Order: sequence, then structure tokens, then C-alpha cells
Amino acid sequence: MSKKLITNVRAVNEGRIFDADVLIEDGRITRVDSEVVPDGSTEILDATGLYLIPGMIDDQVHFREPGLTHKADIASESAAAIAGGVTSYMDMPNVMPPTTTRTLLADKYALAARTSRANYSFYLGASNDNIDQIRALNVHEACGVKVFMGSSTGNLLVNNPDTLEKIFADSPVPVVTHCEDTPTILANEKTFRAKYGANVPIAFHPHIRSEQACFKSSSLAVELAQQHQTRLHILHLSTAQEMKLFSPAATTDKRITAEVCVHYLFYDQNDYRDKGTLIKCNPAIKTSRDRDALVAAVNEGRIDVIATDHAPHTWDEKNRTYFKAPSGLPLVQHALLILLELYHWNRLSLETIVQKACHAPAQVFGVKERGYIREGYWADLVLIDLNGGYTVNEENILYKCGWSPFNGHTFHAKVWATFVNGEMVYRDGVLLHALRGKRLEFDRD
Repeated sequence: MSKKLITNVRAVNEGRIFDADVLIEDGRITRVDSEVVPDGSTEILDATGLYLIPGMIDDQVHFREPGLTHKADIASESAAAIAGGVTSYMDMPNVMPPTTTRTLLADKYALAARTSRANYSFYLGASNDNIDQIRALNVHEACGVKVFMGSSTGNLLVNNPDTLEKIFADSPVPVVTHCEDTPTILANEKTFRAKYGANVPIAFHPHIRSEQACFKSSSLAVELAQQHQTRLHILHLSTAQEMKLFSPAATTDKRITAEVCVHYLFYDQNDYRDKGTLIKCNPAIKTSRDRDALVAAVNEGRIDVIATDHAPHTWDEKNRTYFKAPSGLPLVQHALLILLELYHWNRLSLETIVQKACHAPAQVFGVKERGYIREGYWADLVLIDLNGGYTVNEENILYKCGWSPFNGHTFHAKVWATFVNGEMVYRDGVLLHALRGKRLEFDRD
């Protein structure tokens, strides 16, 4: 049985910051105390000056495997994830072929079992014609059912009202939604095409994928969930208007929960001037007023989870004209650093960051024995140097696509080390070994 002791650390956990020693045995946390006396077989890591948090659980990533591996794959993006302090992820179904059957879902688990450095789970994708697959799901088989209520690729757009009703009524696992109203978007596109042709400036992206398109769709999702008592989680909210749909209550008291992604807390529409299509994403990054309202909603408890929507594309793809450049940006390696930057700007506390990025995803999805620094839980842990400084550059970007919108940016903090299932898998810029992550388990009836 392997033993490791992290000593002299400042732990951030369950609303507290405190001095602690943390003992890890056989992959799990066995003791959290002000002082732990090791025996002779214990490996000791003195973490003086560092902070310890649970590993981030990212409930929304696109690792592109199978079928789109020229952009990313499970091996490359899980390596980037652990370098960024993300120890568990939930991967989306818009791959090739789309993950719309239980057989294809099982195939993705088999891929991850061979190649993932972080812990993993996968969504089953909803379509207009796979309600029988959704109804047949075992509650432990998928983290959730992903419903694209806005534009998507392939057959993943669910725009049949009867099908939506059945999904919200019958899904045995949480329903998670991408909420944008397609007719509104198409009407906006027509308006801007009439003025600019194919070369619409990127600055109009938040006008095309507008506040109205978001609110119309997310309010419909809330209405359906209330009607059917669905366990609903709305992804990547981007507008101030949508915040009135959610209550400032404890996550554990809600059946309808909300997520925001790190780029909506960091960027606003002024950043299109410098970043262009590199920060084109769906929903669109919107105004500074929207950004500030989202930060406020995180602090108020209206927003429950902070995630990434990590969605890499190649450099050539992202540098096309507005309509041809795909939406999405790579984020898992730098998401925690973004949140810690907001801490340095006095916008988020460390306790709030840990609640929204670590505890709450475990609460929303019922992740078993992860997301906390608790005795008996798996030792998914991150050591942070709050003032270590970290400059993003081409040499340290681990995404398979090879770029980041943060290239050249210096963050105040850095991820010093990451532990997955009790093993140190990353330390001070170095991936240590290809320890495979485990399939996430869920506490569900």
C-alpha cells in the first residue's frame, strides 16, 4: 500500500481555508488533520507556501474522439486537463459518429479506459429519433443526456416539440442543455448577410447569437423541466437576462441548476478586436454588462457550476472568415488559472472557486467520492502557487491543436502539482507518467 503525506499546506475545502496535513493511502485520502505524523514508509511532500484544492471536475468538454482527432483526442486533452488541475471530465456527444446509442457510448468508455490520464464520463446525445435509447439508459451508464436546443452538427439538434417533451419527461439521468433558439439565430444571420455578405465582422457574433436567442431557449428548457420535474442542468449561460431564471439557493436544494464557463467570466465583446474568431464560441461572448452579471450570479448562488466547454479546432480552421470559422476554444489547461486570475482581481474568492468548479459538479451529477478533500474520498488534488506566475507559450501548450487564446498571457498563479487517484501525475510543468484515470461513478437511485 502506497502512502503519501502532503504537509504544511493551506487547504481550501467546503467553505474554509485552513492549515492541514493530508495523508493519502492506496489512492484515497485517509486523514486530514492539523498535523499527521508519518511512519517510515510514507513519502512526504512539504507544501509550505502552497494551497491545496480538490481537482476540478469539468462537466463540459469536447475531446473530439472518435472521428475528429485531427483537432484533439482523449490522450492529448486529458494530459492538458491534468496540467491545468482538471482531474475529472464529462465529454460531449458531438463526435463522429455522434454518441446517440448505448453501443457508441460503451465504445467511448473503452477508448478512455486505454488512454485517459484523468477520470472520465460521457454524455449520451439526444436526437429527434433516439428516445428509446434514452429511456433504456441505466442511471450509472452516462453522466447525463445532452440536448442541443440550438444549432448543432449532424442529427443532434432536437427541434421536435414532442421529442423534447418525451426527453424531459422520461430521461433517467440529468438532462443538460445547450440553449439557443435556431429560428432567431437564422433571422439574425439573414439580416447581417444582407449588409455584409459572407464577410460579417466577428464583432457582430453576439448580435447574431443574441441575448434573445439565448433567453427564448433557456426559458423554454426551464418551463419543460418545471412541467415534468426534470433534473435539468443548463450549460454555458452567457447573458444577464437569463439570470432571472435561476434562484440564489444552495445547489443541493435545486432540481434546475445553471453553469457558466470561464471565458464568459473573463472576456467581453471588446475582446473580439484583438482575439477575433479565436474566441468565437456558441453561445457568443457578450457585453461587459453580461460578464459582470454572470460573475455576480456566481457569487449570489444563481449559477452553480463553472466549467470550460473546452472545444479545440485547428489553427487554420479558426482563422477562416466569420461563417466558416468553427465555434469553440481550447480551455482545460488554463481554466483554473483564469479563475485564480479573477481571485487576484477580487472578483471571486478561493472558497467560491472551489465550490463552483469542484464541489458543485459532484453535487449536480452525483459523482461518487470525488470533488472534496474528505477522508475516504479519492485523492484527486491540486497544489497551487497563488503567486508563482505562469506565462502561456507555444512550448507549454499541451492541446493537440497547439494554440490558446491566452498565448503570451502571464497569469498570477500556477498549477504546481496535480494528483489523480492518489498519484502525482503532473509537477511544475512536467507530465510525470501516463497513469490512466478511472471511470466516474455516481450515487444515484
